[in-house]
Amino acid sequence: MRDCDILISGGGIAGLTAAAAFGAAGFDVICVDPDPPITERDVDGSDLRTTAFLQPAQELLDRCGLWARLADHAAPLQIMRIVDAGGETPEPRVVRDFNAADISDRPFGWNLPNWLLRREMVAHLATLPNVDFRPGTGTNSLFTREIEARVGLTDGSRIRARMVVAADGRNSPMREAAGIGVHTLRYGQKALAFAVTHPIPHDNVSTEIHRSGGPFTLVPLPDHDGQPSSAIVWMERGPRALELLNMEPDAFEQAMTERSCGLFGPLRLASRRTIWSIISQRAERLAGQRLALIAEAAHVVPPIGAQGLNMSLRDLATLLDLAQARPEGLGDAAMLEAYHKARIRDVELRVWGIDLLNRTSMASARPLRDIRAMGLNAFYSLPVVRRTLMEMGLGVH
Repeated sequence: MRDCDILISGGGIAGLTAAAAFGAAGFDVICVDPDPPITERDVDGSDLRTTAFLQPAQELLDRCGLWARLADHAAPLQIMRIVDAGGETPEPRVVRDFNAADISDRPFGWNLPNWLLRREMVAHLATLPNVDFRPGTGTNSLFTREIEARVGLTDGSRIRARMVVAADGRNSPMREAAGIGVHTLRYGQKALAFAVTHPIPHDNVSTEIHRSGGPFTLVPLPDHDGQPSSAIVWMERGPRALELLNMEPDAFEQAMTERSCGLFGPLRLASRRTIWSIISQRAERLAGQRLALIAEAAHVVPPIGAQGLNMSLRDLATLLDLAQARPEGLGDAAMLEAYHKARIRDVELRVWGIDLLNRTSMASARPLRDIRAMGLNAFYSLPVVRRTLMEMGLGVH
C-alpha cells in the first residue's frame, strides 16, 4: 500500500490544478483519473470548451507555477458585454458593457482552451518530483477513519492518504462513497461548444447574447488561421440543441450567425461541435471524514458569467490556505470543518444566483423577455450596483 499526503480523485482541469498547487506547497500528491487526458485540439473526445480564469484564479495559477506555461496562450477579457436580443427579430435592443477598467488595472480574466490547459498542466506535473499523476486509473472504494483514508484504485492498488480531494465530477465516486447527498435542478437544456472564426475582431470583448433558450456566449480566443476567433457556448432547450448538433455545417453556420445578431459578421465553424446537459447541483456538505469536495463534485452551475471553474479554484485556494496554515492537521476534522464553513455560503449564493440568471435567459414569452431587458437597463444605470456585480463576479465580495 502506497502512502501519500493527498490523493486527488479526478484529473480534469480542477484536479490537475490541485495537484500542481499542493505539489508546489511541498505535499506528497497522487492524482488519478480513469480517462487519460486528451491534449490535442482536433481529435475525437477533445474538450472544445474554454475556461476564463478570472483575476483570483490567475493569481492561484501563478502561485503554483502554472501561469508561466499558460500566459502566452491566453486571450485577455477586458470587457464583458451583455446583449438583449429578445425583440421580434434577432437583433440587439439593449447592449451594456462591463469594463474591467472600472474596477481594476487588469483584465477581468484570461481565456484558454480546455484541451490546451490539460496539455500544459500535465507537462508541468511531470516536472514536480512529489506529484505522481496516474492517467487511466480511477478510484473505486473509500474507507476512512479518524487518522487516515484508504482508497482503492481501478488498477487493484490501494493508497493510504491523510486527505482525499474529490475533484471527480458531478457524479463523484468519492462523494457517493462518503454518503454525501446532492441537490440537483434540471432545466431540459443542453449546451453546444465549438470554436468559430469571424471577420470582425472581438477586441478582447466577451459577448453574452440573450434571446430565448439560454445565452449564446462568444469568448475571445487567439487568432486561428490568421482570422479572429472565438469560443462559443450556445445553450438551448434539449430538442433544439440536438437539432443544431446534427445540422449540416452550412445550415448551422447560418443559424449561429443569425443567433449572434451578426455582431461579428458571418461565423464559420473552426472545430467540431460538442454537447452536454445543463444542470445546477450542490453537495449537502463540502467535506466528510478525511475528504474534501471541490469543483463539480461540490457544485455544478450553468456556464454563465465564467463562474464554474472559478468557483472551483476558490475551493482549492481555501483548502490550500488551510493546509499550509496548519500542515500537521492536514485532513483532520478541524481543517475540513473550517473548509466547509468557509465555502458553503458562497457556493449556495452563486448556485442560486446563476440558476436565477439562467431561468431569466431561457424566457421565451415576449413579456418575460421585455422584463429581462428592462432589468438589464435598470442594473446598468446604477453605478454602485454595476460595480458590485462586477466585483462579485470576480469573487472579491
